[in-house]
Amino acid sequence: MLRTRTGHSPALRLLTDRDRDEALALCDRDPVANVFVSARIQASGLDPMRLGAQVWGFQEAGRLVSLCYVGANMIPVEAVPAAVTAFAERARRQGRRCSSIAGPAPVVGDLWRQLAPFWDRPREIRDRQPLMAIATEPLLRPDPAVRQVRPSETSVLLPASIAMFTEEVGVSPIGADGGAAYRARVHELVAAGRSLARIEEGKIVFKAEIGAVTPRACQVQGVWVPPELRGRGNASQGMAAVVAFARRTLSPVVSLYVNDFNAPARAAYRRVGFTEVGTFMSVLF
Repeated sequence: MLRTRTGHSPALRLLTDRDRDEALALCDRDPVANVFVSARIQASGLDPMRLGAQVWGFQEAGRLVSLCYVGANMIPVEAVPAAVTAFAERARRQGRRCSSIAGPAPVVGDLWRQLAPFWDRPREIRDRQPLMAIATEPLLRPDPAVRQVRPSETSVLLPASIAMFTEEVGVSPIGADGGAAYRARVHELVAAGRSLARIEEGKIVFKAEIGAVTPRACQVQGVWVPPELRGRGNASQGMAAVVAFARRTLSPVVSLYVNDFNAPARAAYRRVGFTEVGTFMSVLF
């Protein structure tokens, strides 16, 4: 069991499958901001072996009030100040195992301030990433050529996915494993029917994936248009198609978060009908 500094109170503990309903109810307080963690728990439960991560729960008066997903990403959920301090202390003792900290900007900012003296210097801090969502039909006509990627087209999609990741994150996803984990994730989303693209003559014109899905919201990721085809409306009309598809088949609310310095992307999303509903922050290692 994880314990607080005094060791007297089980305020901080490792959650198990017995906590599933309570953890999901906590995520549902903000189904858009918490969609990633909620989707992971719904799909895999809270057993660390199945989930590929730990979820730490913080209690007050015997009631779960905050949690923190700790895997490849560290993501606080509904974290009150005392929980942030408890999460930071536990993470400091454990040492950095994640490649990023991400979530609501005020909470991630507080968490990182407490961890910064002890963890290694991050590669980049993105302190303002607008969280955007749409709960209506898109304002633009969807691109009729955007469709689900077929499994036989994964070889066409993969180079575009690698280019998108490298441009967005600043490093290639082809790591020590030769990119096996990243390729597996691309294949997984294609197989699930959650990778959409416009493909012309064997070339990606627009692509996006729906990475996290719950009954209340879903989150779009990996939006990309080749540099030479930008500025022609491919992104906005492509995203309109993604929104229409996602709302018809997956969830009533479609969300994403974007870097504040990416003015063209933010403008494209606004044209589709997305509005800002919060601000995220990411610390990238």
